Amino acid sequence: VGLTLTTEHAYPADELMPLTCRGRVRGQEPSRGDVDDALGKFSLTLIDTLDTLVVLNKTKEFEEAVKKVIKDVNLDNDIVVSVFETNIRVLGGLLGGHSVAIMLKEKGEHMQWYNGELLHMAKELGYKLLPAFNTTSGLPYPRVNLKFGVRHPEARTGTETDTCTACAGTLILEFAALSRFTGTSIFEEYARKALDFIWEKRQRSSNLVGVTINIHTGDWVRKDSGVGAGIDSYYEYLLKAYVLLGDDSFLERFNTHYDAIMRYISQPPLLLDVHIHKPMLNARTWMDSLLAFFPGLQVLKGDIRPAIETHEMLYQVIKKHNFLPEAFTTDFRVHWAQHPLRPEFAESTYFLYKATGDPYYLEVGKTLIENLNKYARVPCGFAAMKDVRTGSHEDRMDSFFLAEMFKYLYLLFADKEDMIFDIEDYIFTTEAHLLPLWLSTTNQTISKKNTTTEYTELDDSNFDWTCPNTQILFPNDPMFAQSIREPLKNVVDKSCPRGISRAEESLGSGPKPPLRARDFMASNPEHLEILKKMGVSLIHLKDGRVQLVQHAVQAASSLDAEDGLRFMQEMIELSSQQQKEQQLPPRAVQIVSHPFFGRVVLTAGPAQFGMDLSKHKSGTRGFVVTIKPYNGCSEITNPEAVKEKIALMQRGQCMFAEKARNIQKAGAIGGIVIDDNEGSSSDTAPLFQMAGDGKNTDDITIPMLFLFNKEGNIILDAIREYEAVEVLLSDKAKDRGKLKDLEMENMDQKLSENDSHKQNFEEASSASQDVVAVSEEPEGESSDVTDPDSLSPAHADSDSVSISDQDSYTPGTDEASTPEPASMQGDSQPQEQKTETESNSKVNWDNKVQPMESILADWNEDIEAFEMMEKDEL
Repeated sequence: VGLTLTTEHAYPADELMPLTCRGRVRGQEPSRGDVDDALGKFSLTLIDTLDTLVVLNKTKEFEEAVKKVIKDVNLDNDIVVSVFETNIRVLGGLLGGHSVAIMLKEKGEHMQWYNGELLHMAKELGYKLLPAFNTTSGLPYPRVNLKFGVRHPEARTGTETDTCTACAGTLILEFAALSRFTGTSIFEEYARKALDFIWEKRQRSSNLVGVTINIHTGDWVRKDSGVGAGIDSYYEYLLKAYVLLGDDSFLERFNTHYDAIMRYISQPPLLLDVHIHKPMLNARTWMDSLLAFFPGLQVLKGDIRPAIETHEMLYQVIKKHNFLPEAFTTDFRVHWAQHPLRPEFAESTYFLYKATGDPYYLEVGKTLIENLNKYARVPCGFAAMKDVRTGSHEDRMDSFFLAEMFKYLYLLFADKEDMIFDIEDYIFTTEAHLLPLWLSTTNQTISKKNTTTEYTELDDSNFDWTCPNTQILFPNDPMFAQSIREPLKNVVDKSCPRGISRAEESLGSGPKPPLRARDFMASNPEHLEILKKMGVSLIHLKDGRVQLVQHAVQAASSLDAEDGLRFMQEMIELSSQQQKEQQLPPRAVQIVSHPFFGRVVLTAGPAQFGMDLSKHKSGTRGFVVTIKPYNGCSEITNPEAVKEKIALMQRGQCMFAEKARNIQKAGAIGGIVIDDNEGSSSDTAPLFQMAGDGKNTDDITIPMLFLFNKEGNIILDAIREYEAVEVLLSDKAKDRGKLKDLEMENMDQKLSENDSHKQNFEEASSASQDVVAVSEEPEGESSDVTDPDSLSPAHADSDSVSISDQDSYTPGTDEASTPEPASMQGDSQPQEQKTETESNSKVNWDNKVQPMESILADWNEDIEAFEMMEKDEL
């Protein structure tokens, strides 16, 4: 089902976006940072899922998928990708697909046309990854350009100095398999060299390795050590390289590391990071979810007891939160709330069931499946959890979900007769791709095996065991595993008692959450009453915003307090999501009519809907008119005046999008919303973006901008003084030199004006610039939204978040800070030396009449100044 939905909605994109039912194509969606390094425009999910189809006995679908890969996938893209992710997902996927393809061909029923095409693609990709190994240490660069390599001028990579231990140490299975399949030894040689270097650089007294290492010097950059993120699969590949390749040195290295892990990191049932130089000192008080693979590796090692203990602890955390959070504390509270549908716990569950035969692990698997269907399944697939506490989703379904999670859960419940091949003939890579064990005796291109230097036989009976483990641990005795689990049954609840969450109640017949953040309106009395019951209070700020603060002790009940916490988390997520979706820079409202001619520029907040002014460089120009009703929340009653004009309206009473629709219907070509909070100014308040109303806003096509009260009054005062005021709405102020022609065209108009409208232009302009001058936001100013981490009940007594008083909005960011102060040419007065006019929201224009010669002299001075500043921006 998952692959069908991916193909239907996303092909040939790398991943499916299950909430919006479309494909994720790198460069066409907002960047997610390093996460996007897995995407290479090579149909990632399809390749990563090839051998899963065969495991699920979908041989016809597999045959079609292979043909798609051969026909459509291009590996020569000018794109920078992660060496680690590309190796385990794409190279591993191609090799796993090739492995099962030749198996099916040998059976004589399917894939009879297959002639090693996937292997040829794997070899091509292998050569594209090799430039990353061009370092003195042999450790690969973390990224490589598929088309240009690393040091090519167009590669856009190759400046990195650090890589993670797992990134450099998780190559040997795929690279060795590629060498064994093709007879080309270079791949296995490069992977072995990287492993040799990491082994030599281990901390000799503790036999531990750090998380990140300098690829040129071999110095440890991060000196904490664990079995989770950054190191995990390095240990896995040492043991599995021994299994696949039969090289005893890999087992010796693994045993040495394993002894150190059990001595320092393992604190049953916990696995806590330590410092490599001071291994008795814990490096942190939380664990990440990637360590969930380790019980499965311990099963492969043959050390069952600690595997059962750690797995049981993890299962108790899952039962509390429905999924395993990305990170959780030693008292089992959420540290990082995301869960991108990681498969490591399912992997360990499968291996423990294979080792023990205990039906308990089938029940664990059943719980995983039920939770996926109940909480993660959406119409177009399975969506990652943005927060396991609230049940909110993220528009993300990583390729490993289909490559690993489906595979391990199917194998957990599959009987031998359900399989069309013997799974025991293969070893799983870290991405659960299948490599045949017969590779150990094929094309042994490395004549000399690695030598493990300074290996000391350790006093541990476990090391007498080899893998596969030939000793009978507990024949047909499921009670053995139960006796180990029993003392850990309540380990999580004792530290962090579990109640019935609202997320679960809302999915059943229980009461629904009383108020969702997306529905909240600060002007709604019923909403305010609900917040009070949840222990959430409001603080009105001077800039018109409202700050929300939760004190759980003030809630009517513990359940209401939980509702309050969830509401605060949702509000932070909503605000954060809006910022991430569109972090737009400030816009400009420039008064271009007489007597301003572009000299007055007002800093405006953008809207997340309507015309994108950054794509319309000419902007929108028109005369401004005040609408009726002034709030714009109902049908406009003066449409004749509004038609083909830019509408001015007041903030409040309804959503921004509703105002925009009403003035657009009346024929306006643009809109300016003026803050209703008296005295607010961009001098003292951060700009914010006007958000939509939660609905589709594609119907809004006119530009909308927001002005604070003081800046808005400048336009209103200009209308009272001059009646016809023309403005330009644009992404940034137009250069003064470019407006010179505009001023010359209007010079005759100025000379023929009635004397009563003549004024001291220099004084008036100077006064106006004092009013609209915008200062940079002070460094270190507190954000409108509290750091989400502080909202965890384990770390804070109260929560706070700032929101708009009326309309939906998105706070401005530091990157989208206000532009440089709008000032008159020749003004050198410091910001502090402002006139009294600034403290007044109205501008008193000077109407004194000047001799014409004086006006012309001033005019010529300004024109000369404009020519000097032709390349400067306002």
